[in-house]
Formats: sequence, C-alpha cells, structure tokens
Amino acid sequence: MNDKAELSNASASASMKLIPSGDKKWIILGLIIFVGLFTFPIWYNMLKCSAPIQPVVLSAKAKAAGYCVLPKSEMVSAHMQILDEWRDIVVREGERTYTSPSGKIFTMSLSNTCLDCHNNQAEFCDRCHQYASVKTYCMDCHVNPSKSLKENMQ
Repeated sequence: MNDKAELSNASASASMKLIPSGDKKWIILGLIIFVGLFTFPIWYNMLKCSAPIQPVVLSAKAKAAGYCVLPKSEMVSAHMQILDEWRDIVVREGERTYTSPSGKIFTMSLSNTCLDCHNNQAEFCDRCHQYASVKTYCMDCHVNPSKSLKENMQ
C-alpha cells in the first residue's frame, strides 16, 4: 500500500513540475483576462446606466379621443403583433373592419387609423423605438399623413 501512496505522490509532484513556477502567474493572469473578456457584455449591460424613457407625446386629437383601439397597456406591449395581425387579415382575407373589446369599430389601417391620432412619428413612434434599439420598417411602405409627399419618399 505504501508503494501506491509513493507512486501517487511522485505523479502529483511530476505534474506540478510540468508548469514551471514562474509561468503559473501568467497562466492565472491569462485566465482572469479571458474570463473578464468573455463575461464583459454581461457585466457591462448590468452596470450601464440608461436614461429613463421619456413619455410619448400625444396629439391633440388623440388626447381629445381619450381611447385607442385597445387599452394603453395592451397597445404598449403588443402593438406590433396587432399590426401584423391586421396586415394579414386585410391582405389575405380582405376584411377591413375591427371591432374592439369595447364595441367600437375601427378600420384596420396603420395610415388611416393609427396615424390619424398618432401623427407625429418622431415624438410618438421613434422616441420609444430608439430607446429600445428597435428598427421599424412601417414607413418603408406606409405613408405618414403628417409629412409631405417629398418627405415620405425619402
């Protein structure tokens, strides 16, 4: 049994000699740098201070109406899903009217329904989308009624 203990001690000391003592500090430093670089995106985003989101500016027409197609909480979180659903229904089924849960009837149209009240793209749409780093493509096809034809073509 002593032979086995001596053999294991000899192999342990032999493995320690594979890394010269002067190189151990460089290996540890390299591992620290690697872990730091590998985890950099995680801790950078956790420590980054972001400005609070600015409230959207409603047009006078939107304020006067006092309601939207759906409650504000649903529109904030799911407006893109609603617009995608409307697009599919209009294009594939030819249906153009939407009845909200409150019973009001709306035309399923970004340009004529949504942008009728929320007509300032910079103040209403772009402010939140830039804050969330989301690139919108709505105005690639749709005309913003508050802009001139020349502005819409750019």
